[in-house]
Amino acid sequence: MTIVDITPKKERKSRGSKRVVDEKAPLLPKQQDEHGGYDEFNGASFTGAVFNLSTTIVGAGIMALPATMKVLGLVLGIAMIIFMAFLTDASIEFLLRFSRAGKNTSYGGLMGDAFGKYGRIFLQTCVLVNNIGVLIVYMIIIGDVLSGTSSGGVHHAGVLEGWFGEHWWNGRTIVLLITTLGVFSPLACFKRIDSLSFTSALSVALAVVFLVITVGIAIIKLISGTVMMPRLLPDVTDLTSFWKLFTVVPVLVTAYICHYNVHSIDNELEDSTQIRPVVRTALGLCSSVYVMISFFGFLLFGDGTLDDVLANFDTDLGIPYSSLLNDAVRVSYVAHLMLVFPIVFYPLRLNMDGLLFPSARPLVLSNTRFACVTAGLITVIFLGANFIPSIWDAFQFTGATAAVCLGFIFPAAVTLRDHHFIATKKDKILALFMIVLAVLSNVIAIYSDAYALFKKNSGSRA
Repeated sequence: MTIVDITPKKERKSRGSKRVVDEKAPLLPKQQDEHGGYDEFNGASFTGAVFNLSTTIVGAGIMALPATMKVLGLVLGIAMIIFMAFLTDASIEFLLRFSRAGKNTSYGGLMGDAFGKYGRIFLQTCVLVNNIGVLIVYMIIIGDVLSGTSSGGVHHAGVLEGWFGEHWWNGRTIVLLITTLGVFSPLACFKRIDSLSFTSALSVALAVVFLVITVGIAIIKLISGTVMMPRLLPDVTDLTSFWKLFTVVPVLVTAYICHYNVHSIDNELEDSTQIRPVVRTALGLCSSVYVMISFFGFLLFGDGTLDDVLANFDTDLGIPYSSLLNDAVRVSYVAHLMLVFPIVFYPLRLNMDGLLFPSARPLVLSNTRFACVTAGLITVIFLGANFIPSIWDAFQFTGATAAVCLGFIFPAAVTLRDHHFIATKKDKILALFMIVLAVLSNVIAIYSDAYALFKKNSGSRA
């Protein structure tokens, strides 16, 4: 009986003995027993951790994936989704292995251990750029779906406008303001990421609802013979169409970015050895959802698939109850994004605090600083959501910069630096491959996007 009592204590002690390279490193929640209010927390469950990580992964990126099938074709597109999942798993494995070797409990601590103070600051900056960009996109989608959007002189009515008509209170700014004050702000006030496990489970369920409805509509139309067989391979006819293939890479990279929350979830796990199964389970779940929504979304809309597939759900689908199903799809996914918001916001706040107050006491101990940083960031996101017109542009440029650094370049750089001499030759070859692939693909993507934007502007002036 004595042995049974001692064993779990040793496990918890081994978790608590992790050395912190920099106390103010981002993504660094303190151990439960060090702060008042954390004493009753006995660790996060495996299921809660999987839901939190899955929610971090499955955000707005799922909406852009069917459009990547239009560019790549089904075969190459699905192969790329699966390939990026394996590459993401490898990059997270690098993070965890080198964090264990250096006894670091955060991504920032790992970067500080490998590259010093400026490595940590660079990591913090990339998290800010990526997460603020992603959260702005979430707000844009919510505003587009609930209040409508106009493009090319055509107005697409929002759900609220369709239900109640056009009023001042269902305008874009008012809807986003109410959503921010009534949903985002309360959910952003939790100080521990495991507190969001229930809302994360609900957000995953809502994403599955969106998937099930889409699959059902596609199957009904397939049986009735009203959809064409989608293109299996990319349509490459000249050099321009070849370069266009690379523009989808940032979208695929952004779809799997969850690295900034891995350490926070690991730190709160009841059993830290479960983090690898947690990561692989979450990636497997999300990959399955991505493949199915990409396949059936492209099958349903074909070459008419828009950059944001939700926009396709405001037209007549050609089946009974089309309008009701359109609204169900859009509302379920908007609710999903509202519940994803706090999971992505959590590391954003920690990194902002680390940049602004590097020598202050932990954020969870200062309610005033916690409230000010939270309110400031939410205000910036709210204002930004009213000035970025296209979800596709937002994903291309954030994916081509900060996201690719967080997901692949930083983990690979840590592996090549090999501060603790634990990397194998295979690890270094894979790390070098990650860096070369990430840099080359995104340079080409940025060039293609800039060229397309230049042509569009030139055409509009003509």
